[in-house]
Amino acid sequence: MPSHTPKQAAALSGFSLDTLRYYERIGLLPRIGRSATGRRVFSEVDLKWLELLRCLRDTGMPVAEMLQFVRLMNDGAATVTERAEILTAHHQRVEDQISRLQGHLKQIRSKIDIYRDGKPWSYNQSAS
Repeated sequence: MPSHTPKQAAALSGFSLDTLRYYERIGLLPRIGRSATGRRVFSEVDLKWLELLRCLRDTGMPVAEMLQFVRLMNDGAATVTERAEILTAHHQRVEDQISRLQGHLKQIRSKIDIYRDGKPWSYNQSAS
């Protein structure tokens, strides 16, 4: 199975080396394998896990919640329902955020249209 150096894992995951070390130290990453010389080596499975952590982090899941999810995963199949509940709640938060952002995007698009039509409004203008 291919293995990757920490530097390669950082580049592939988008995390810094410091973040990888931190995630390993706090338990977000499983025990990372070691080479014959004692250097850390990341497997394809480790990279897949980093991909999930990247997704969760980029969508705003707090580290504490990611840790809770990992603890439940480590507890085995009996926690599948609880893990699904965590992801379902996070999914709803992301959906809500997307909805808010779409509203903001609509407002920005509207402002761009006003400027393109040559009728910009200034805050300092008095309302008539």
